[in-house]
Amino acid sequence: MRIGIPCEIMPGERRVAAVPETVSKLIKAGMEVCVESGAGLQSYIDDTSYIEAGASIEPDHATVLGNADIILKVQRPVLDAKTGSHELDLMKSQATLIGPLYPARNRDLVEKLIAKKITSFSLDLLPRIARAQSMDILSSMSNLAGYKSVVMAADHLGKIFPMLTTAAGTILPAKVIVIGAGVAGLQAIATARRLGGVVIAFDTRPIAAEQVKSLGADFVSLETIHEQTQDTGGYAKEQSAEFYKNEQEIIRKYIKEADVVITTALIPGKRAPILITEEMVREMKHGSVIVDLAIEQEGNCILSEPGKIVIKHEITIIGLLNIPSTMPMNASQLYSRNLFAFLNYIGAQLSSGQLDLTDEIISGCLVTRNGEVVNPMVRQKLKL
Repeated sequence: MRIGIPCEIMPGERRVAAVPETVSKLIKAGMEVCVESGAGLQSYIDDTSYIEAGASIEPDHATVLGNADIILKVQRPVLDAKTGSHELDLMKSQATLIGPLYPARNRDLVEKLIAKKITSFSLDLLPRIARAQSMDILSSMSNLAGYKSVVMAADHLGKIFPMLTTAAGTILPAKVIVIGAGVAGLQAIATARRLGGVVIAFDTRPIAAEQVKSLGADFVSLETIHEQTQDTGGYAKEQSAEFYKNEQEIIRKYIKEADVVITTALIPGKRAPILITEEMVREMKHGSVIVDLAIEQEGNCILSEPGKIVIKHEITIIGLLNIPSTMPMNASQLYSRNLFAFLNYIGAQLSSGQLDLTDEIISGCLVTRNGEVVNPMVRQKLKL
């Protein structure tokens, strides 16, 4: 099988879907790997490094996409503003596409996948089960985003994180609130603690308390029942307006004294819940910072603006998009390992053309095949 690694053309994307380490593993597994010239440059990987790993280099986008049996991508296929061609139009019929596609939010993309009879796997739909952990791109990227959120907050905060005792007196440590103790939240807690901050974390799941406390932070329960707040795949479920209003009231008591607030609450396929209202922002201390990691889905703070850093009511609100791409070296390394693990898992089935649809990992990620939507959740949401 011939695997294609194209340049990512989504604006601002600096990651690449394979690094020399994983290229070498793919070739040892009996696959042929073709990399578009310059695909790794923004991750500080030159073409020579790919050649030394055993890959061939193709000069243009169309050749890589058109000749590959399997295409690995960081971002979903999009329209190339330079050429006017959509990346899916460049792929050959019945090829296999692997990457995060967010199909429930991209109906046009799914319709194109159907028309080209592309076999597509959307790794954002990967079930949260133990044997899929090595393939979990969302966890890998959330880990990095959680780390970077604290670094960004520290950069924009008008005070230092640790307590400092000097001849001129003592400086108290920064007070940090982390809303959501998932992968990103836990990494944010750990990073804030390493910088010397005093951290309070919120989560709806009582089980998160032990993890939060093990990192040296205090835990505040949002007083809900674990089974009611997540689905069978381990992802958060959408709740009622009253549910979120109650969460806001609990959070409101604490953020008035916070120096930094980091929000991480997401619901797959839905708008992120609003947990910080404008009135809550007004009540915060001037000079404080909010980092909204849910901004890819419109944000947990009502005043967040996608792709921007804004100041509202004397509070700096960071809503930067695609934060993992700001760390392309490590992000590409982790992401490519996730893709290799997934491809290694399904490779034999792809070669034979016989996919085991009873397998939870395959059935959870498989979106389209043979010109139709085969994922029940996607079919239901898009009514296809």
